[in-house]
Amino acid sequence: MKKGENQAYATTVGVRGSVQKFGLVADMIRGERAGQAVSLLNFSRRRSADVLKKTLLSAIANAENNHSLDIDRLRVVRVDLGKSFVMKRMRARARGRSARILKPLSRVTVVVEEEMV
Repeated sequence: MKKGENQAYATTVGVRGSVQKFGLVADMIRGERAGQAVSLLNFSRRRSADVLKKTLLSAIANAENNHSLDIDRLRVVRVDLGKSFVMKRMRARARGRSARILKPLSRVTVVVEEEMV
């Protein structure tokens, strides 16, 4: 992933849940200031908000510790979502048959950027 010198990111791979459900929460925080985005995720009732909050806090920590960026001036620039692998399970059906159950996993990447004043 390409990133600028005033950017930091964090990635979480293999998160249980579909990309579509993560996208509903990711739309809330795109373009927001980092502190505002954390508080939005704190009060969201969706299960995917917890995973996005952990990834965002990790990106903020990376920006502070690894890139020496000011955490008060961070803004969420991108939230990339993608498919990871799919767990395939079987369920018993009538007459000795079976049906497939697909359990999707996702990949979440949050990029934060320090605003220049």
